[in-house]
Order: sequence, then C-alpha cells, then structure tokens
Amino acid sequence: MTQSLRNDLIAALDAEADEQVAFLSRFVAAPSPNPPGDTREATSHLIDALNAEGLEHEVFAPNEVMPNIVASFEGGAGDGPHVVLNGHIDVFPVEDPEVWSKDPWSGEVSEGRIWGRGVIDMKCGTASLLHVYRHLHRIREHLKGRVTLTCVSDEETVGPWGARWLVANVPEKVLGDVLLSAEATGKHAVYFAERGVFWATITLRTPGGHGAYGHTTPSATRIAAAMIQDFEELEKIEGALSDNVAAILERAEASIDLSHGEGTSAMLNKVTVNVAMVNAGVKANMIPSRCDIVLDIRLPISMTYADVLPHLEAIVARYPHATMKIDETIDPNWCDPDHALVPILQKNAQALSGTMPDPIVCLGMTDARLWRYAGIPAFVYGSTTEGTAGLNESVEIDDYLHVVKTHALSVFDYLSA
Repeated sequence: MTQSLRNDLIAALDAEADEQVAFLSRFVAAPSPNPPGDTREATSHLIDALNAEGLEHEVFAPNEVMPNIVASFEGGAGDGPHVVLNGHIDVFPVEDPEVWSKDPWSGEVSEGRIWGRGVIDMKCGTASLLHVYRHLHRIREHLKGRVTLTCVSDEETVGPWGARWLVANVPEKVLGDVLLSAEATGKHAVYFAERGVFWATITLRTPGGHGAYGHTTPSATRIAAAMIQDFEELEKIEGALSDNVAAILERAEASIDLSHGEGTSAMLNKVTVNVAMVNAGVKANMIPSRCDIVLDIRLPISMTYADVLPHLEAIVARYPHATMKIDETIDPNWCDPDHALVPILQKNAQALSGTMPDPIVCLGMTDARLWRYAGIPAFVYGSTTEGTAGLNESVEIDDYLHVVKTHALSVFDYLSA
C-alpha cells in the first residue's frame, strides 16, 4: 500500500509540473523586496492557492504589511512526529534593474529557467513547500503525525515580524518535532548547522580640516585604512569542533567546495571578516573628520561572538580616535546530523538527481536557526545557490521540480515509517 501511494504521489507531482512552474513564475512576479518589506501581494498568491483547495490556514500579521501564513493538518494513520515546513516570502531588493537582461520582477520562463529577483532566495523553496503541503494533505489519512506549513515575511533583514515572531508568540503552532526548509543549498548539501554573525561599527573621529593642510590633523580615512589591515588578524582565529562534527565535515569536504566554491571547506572553522561598508568624507578638499567602518564577522559553529570580541577590542584599542558599537550578534547553531530525517532526504535526493547530499554547515543564515535555538532539529535542502541575490537571478526548472519532489517524498517516507 505504501509503495502504491508513493507511486501515486510521484505521478501526481509529475502531472502538475507545468502548473508548478506557472505558480512560481507568478509568485516571482509579485514583488516582495525587503526592505521595504511589503509582502502582501506575494502572500496573497500563496493564500489563493490554499483557498483554491479549501485548506484551512491562519494569517498572523504583527506588522500589517508583512503577513505570515500558518497552515496545519493531522495525519489519519496514528501518532507520529510533527513536521514543520518553513519558507520565506520576502526577497532582496534590486539595486539596478535596468542592467538586468530580464525584468527582475517578471518571473519570465525561458531558456529552461525561471527568472527574477528572489527566485532562488527563496521563492523557489517556498513555492515547493506549498506544493508539498497541498499534495500531502490530499493523502493525509495515510500519514502519521502532523504537518505544518509556515510562510513568513521578514527574513532577509533578520527582522522581528516573521519566523522570530511566530516562534516567540505561537510556539505551540509552529515548533513541532523537526523542521524542514527549502532554502537554497545546491544538490550536494543538507544543512544541519549555520555559522554565527557578529556585526559591529567602528567610528573614527578626528578634528578634520582643509585638504591643503594635511600636516595639521590626522585623517579619519587614513587611520581607517591601517585599521582595516589589522582586522585580518581575526581570520587567524580557529575554533575546536567536536570529534563527530569534525569527522562529518572532513568527509564532506568535496561537497562543501562544490556547494560553496573551492576553498570553502578550508575556512569553514575559521572566523571570516567582511569590511562591508566604509563611509567618510564630505568633499574633495577636506580632510575627513569621521569614518565609519561596518564589519560583518562570521563565526564558526565552535565559537560565539564573545570569543572574538576581546580580539576585536584589542585592535580597536590601538587607535585612540576609535570607538566601537556592537550592532548584531547571532550565535552559531546546529543539530544532530544523524537525525532520522537526514538519510531519508539523502536517499530521495540521490534517487532523483544522482547526487548524494552531505550534511554540512551553512555559510549564511536561515530561519532554521530559530528552531534549533528552541531545541528542534532543523534541516535545509533546496535549489542551487549560484546567483543568489545577484544580477539576472534564475533557477533551472528541473532544479525547482527536483526540490518539490525531494521534499514531498521525504516527508511522505518519514511520516509513513
């Protein structure tokens, strides 16, 4: 019976492939850049799909322009785990739309791809999970446990109105027993962990003065140039991984580099420093009296910002014109990479694509961290990461359909065991 149902599920997904492509195209064509963060049009697209099948859902909008959707159903085959599916609706802004080869808000379908801002991060994944939810609901009487779909509207700015709000205010609805996200990973990776974030602003202040009299005052920008070189010292800091995680990442070195670029595996357990912004100066003939340096420091899963803070403070202390402000800290997070859902994901991904994804650490951030902070195992598997938030962002149609099918079969298998 289970195999027959599984075959029927595959056939149903295949039968509506064109519909799934058209759905994602329309989803991308509903702009939801954050900032500014108004996702109402894109959210309505998802709600319309749920309503079309009579699927009950709730909308939580602590910020009226950033609504969140929560839908849930009980399986009819007895007790089992509560699986939560999570995707976000907001996307990165488009800085310069006229240089795109396609309209970034068109959702154009051409050349075997779907084009537009946010199609990778993460409208492809969110659309996939909505289709997964729809199809599993149709066969719910054969599933154990519970399935919940969460589509949130405030992820790109690490904002307070999306998953953070749901986890804090309605945890009984959204936490569950395990979370599955379809953020982009590439076919070689399943994320079980994420690096941490430490954002800080260094401000340099000097008297400033006329550009012709450089001998009379220090220049804030010249001091900044020296300080920026010193920040490279932070990248020599390495953490100490537990033996089992170190072994898992060692085995996955090839997959890590395939997913994120050659050399990624070598720096995964090191601190990295991005000098994200340097703001200074008023006009060409003035010596800058102020320079702000914004740092984006990423932390390995083996340490927190408190481990790095003394090293950064020591660098800043060398410069009497400098002060520092901590802007944001997000601790690294992880869960057990040997969780029962992981081999199911791996088996289905390999069967469908020919590639076995390895458990690895995510370089960036996803909402999965919020479930891990709450003690809930959370895993991420999705489309390619190549081109995320970049010019002419697009995803292969086959990649998108692969994500839909992998998630649908994995949840089915997990709740049918």
